[in-house]
Amino acid sequence: MKAWQFTEVGAPLALHEIPEPEPQPGEIVIEVRAAGLCHSDVGFLDGTLTSLLPFHPITLGHEIAGVVATTGAGVTRFAVGDRVAVPAAIEGPGTSSNGGFERKVAVHERLVIPLPEGIAWDQAAAATDAGLTSYHAVIVQGGVGPGSKVGVIGLGGLGSLGAQIALGVGAEVYVAEKNVKVHDFALELGATAVGTRITEFADAGLDVIVDFAGFGTTTDEAVRTVRRDGRVVLVGLGVAEGSINLQALTLNQVHLIGSQAGTLEDCAAVLELIAAGKVASRITRIGFDEIGEGIGRLERGEVIGRLVAVYDA
Repeated sequence: MKAWQFTEVGAPLALHEIPEPEPQPGEIVIEVRAAGLCHSDVGFLDGTLTSLLPFHPITLGHEIAGVVATTGAGVTRFAVGDRVAVPAAIEGPGTSSNGGFERKVAVHERLVIPLPEGIAWDQAAAATDAGLTSYHAVIVQGGVGPGSKVGVIGLGGLGSLGAQIALGVGAEVYVAEKNVKVHDFALELGATAVGTRITEFADAGLDVIVDFAGFGTTTDEAVRTVRRDGRVVLVGLGVAEGSINLQALTLNQVHLIGSQAGTLEDCAAVLELIAAGKVASRITRIGFDEIGEGIGRLERGEVIGRLVAVYDA
């Protein structure tokens, strides 16, 4: 079968012919129906995240949804024909083993969750990374619930999902996004207000601010804007280091919390929200043969929302 593989830092993805996988004990082989493209994949190619990869060439693609094709010895949770999703994980496919940029992928069953009926393949794939990461930041780390006033900084692929998740559980959402072209989109989602900086909502009494941008200045402004005893959750890593106003952090007793990825349970919760019609990724669909160019589009910043490769059945 064909596979889009990382070969070396600085080189584009290479399309190789590799053998179809056979399931080892405890594994299932998934016939991939959709695989999301992620900025982490760009990080593997440019050297930023290459140290995470245990070998090369390796097939990338850590956002996977599909159908169980075969099962290995000892598999008890899944059967051939089951619809499944693979929440993104360091120990999972596309990072520690061959990933979803191939037609069939072998995965240990403990890393897989059932996919409810009625969810489109592209939405399911996007939920496995952006969805679970946003949910973990907003609900688990942010503690957002009905009636919460939530600030969302950055309305990209993660931020737009974070805003929808907050709205889906009954929160009031205020969006800060420097790209004014997506302000109308924020209002269409149901945001109470939208501006270019979170400081515009200093009088709103925000309980939680989730920074999906992470440019240092955005986190500092969040600390200075959130209400006393409020929470600031940092997800984005636009820069590796930044400065914050320690006086504002201390005198206002702000809880500053980091958030990274999520759990199988987080992904399952997002899928339930998608099935209920409360959450949907803004997706650009491409075909399998377009994955190499798709990574280039991500690298050049040409993608709004999520880019997902959808494979023919």
